[in-house]
Amino acid sequence: MDITLLGHFVAAAEAPDFARAAQALGISRDTLSASVKQIEAELGYALFDRSAERTTLTEIGSVFLVDARLELAQSAGQGARPGKNGGSGGGKAKAHKGKGRAPAVKGQPKLGKRRQSR
Repeated sequence: MDITLLGHFVAAAEAPDFARAAQALGISRDTLSASVKQIEAELGYALFDRSAERTTLTEIGSVFLVDARLELAQSAGQGARPGKNGGSGGGKAKAHKGKGRAPAVKGQPKLGKRRQSR
């Protein structure tokens, strides 16, 4: 299961409503709702009781919340490991520029430049 989806679910479960959870995550409410529905489709169970006045977790949703928190904690611990491909995120990819330019030699025509025709 995607870690981003789990983060969306945990935020929705901990917030008083979907609108505040979406605002805290910096995404739209529709995106958050779609993420939760995608998790529910993968699991085959409803995680939230939407029939009540407020959106609340079902019993299965409460159990899944504990598992989702553990999964997020494990993934956060793996992401901070130093070593090969870990630790700092790295930088921008640099374009390969070849071996460089040949030095200019006095008296020789410049490469890539043509004499202006009249």
